Amino acid sequence: MGIKRLNIYLIKGYLGTFIATFCVCLFIVLMQFLWKYVGDMVGKGLSMSILFEFFGYAALSLVPMALPLSILLSSLMAFGNLGERLELLAMKASGISLFKIMKPFVAFVFCVSFGAFLYSDLVLPVIQDRLYILTRSMVQKSPEVEIPEGSFYQGVPGVSVYVGHKDRKTKLLKDIMLYDFSGSSTNSNNSMSADNISITCADSGRIGMSADQQNLVLTLHNGVTFENIRQQNRQQNNRSIPYRRENFKYKQIFVAFDNSMKMVDASVTSNKYVGKDFKQLTHVVDSLAVVSAELARKDVNQMLNETYFERSGSKKRVDLASLGDTRYYNFQDLYNKQCRDVQISVVDDAISRAYSTFNTLEFMYAEKDYMVDRNARRHDIERHRKITMSLACLLFFFIGAPLGAIIRKGGLGTPIVISVFIFIMYYVVDNSGYKMAREGVWYVWAGIWLSSAVLLPLGVYLTYKAATDSMVNLEQIMIFVKKLGTRRKHLNIKNVNSKK
Repeated sequence: MGIKRLNIYLIKGYLGTFIATFCVCLFIVLMQFLWKYVGDMVGKGLSMSILFEFFGYAALSLVPMALPLSILLSSLMAFGNLGERLELLAMKASGISLFKIMKPFVAFVFCVSFGAFLYSDLVLPVIQDRLYILTRSMVQKSPEVEIPEGSFYQGVPGVSVYVGHKDRKTKLLKDIMLYDFSGSSTNSNNSMSADNISITCADSGRIGMSADQQNLVLTLHNGVTFENIRQQNRQQNNRSIPYRRENFKYKQIFVAFDNSMKMVDASVTSNKYVGKDFKQLTHVVDSLAVVSAELARKDVNQMLNETYFERSGSKKRVDLASLGDTRYYNFQDLYNKQCRDVQISVVDDAISRAYSTFNTLEFMYAEKDYMVDRNARRHDIERHRKITMSLACLLFFFIGAPLGAIIRKGGLGTPIVISVFIFIMYYVVDNSGYKMAREGVWYVWAGIWLSSAVLLPLGVYLTYKAATDSMVNLEQIMIFVKKLGTRRKHLNIKNVNSKK
């Protein structure tokens, strides 16, 4: 009964810390994410509903990334507080081992990790699909009209607007010049013709959007309009007046300008790895593996029969068995019997064929990688990440909890510093493995699981030290790292000397 009360007490204290750190970590990663897209959102005239929708989807999509960091920080703080208040020492003195103390935490973190996997597999594909469509729509949206002072603004198709001065309080525009090219044509050199260009000058005016958001409305006062109508009168041999002038005190000009938000078609994500669950990703990876193998087999047959043996596809394929045993041919003797010019010609031809074969193979590999393999790797990376991101929650707990029990420092100071350092190390290793896997330098599983392979020994080491009440000697660790560096340096020097 006492153990159950103790577990409830520990979980209650941990839940508050976990929720608080999760909100902070989610806010931090959200700001880092939004910083990438702030340039696409500024000056687009986006409504508040669109912005709130974007922020919501972005926050929900970053939940799997914020969970490991929040578990690391909350575990450090929780066990650091227990150690600082000597509660951890009292429990150990009562005969309760560290593993029994960690038991309710492990059960909770395991549930969080399993929930994170279900979230990334069932909920996250829908969120990423909506976020991708919304982001593409925001990027393609026409910019909101923001006319600068003292320069021509050409953000509206077919119209160029000049404003001499703007009153910030009343939003009144002064010294306005409007060049309307919508009725003009282009000549053979693709340059704008001067026919049917309308020029409007006004003392003052305002600019705004129509109620349906389909037209730009310019309300002008005290001005004059010049319109070149030479093209319309060309059939009359220019006997009419070549231009028209209009004086006005009040005039409204409507310019077609669609400022509404239009969502791109949902089919843009059909070939993307976003919006797919684990089963769909596995199906795509297996299908692309079959396509890649078939394409490689086709390239080998083409290289063997068309490039190497110089046989076209319509001719009979070469049977290697029909060539006989090449051991009975002494090619060196045949080469030596030829004259010098023939030998040089044979060598040059061989070098030319080798370069041609190498270039052909390089092109075939690049084509297969671009058409099939790159897409397969991206899907396979997303499939492995659904597991590794969930597993990182468990690994970070077995790093944070023992480390908090060892350092016995609660609060926000020391735990935040240690958490940021460990998470940066994890992020660098994970990002390096991701790039290696994405470019095909490493196998996908090797690149994506690299960060987990680095965290696992660290978690085992810290858990062992905390369970045996041993202090982590940083000096011994630094000496060990230096020894490894010195040994590697000696091995590199030895290899260089052996090559010489």
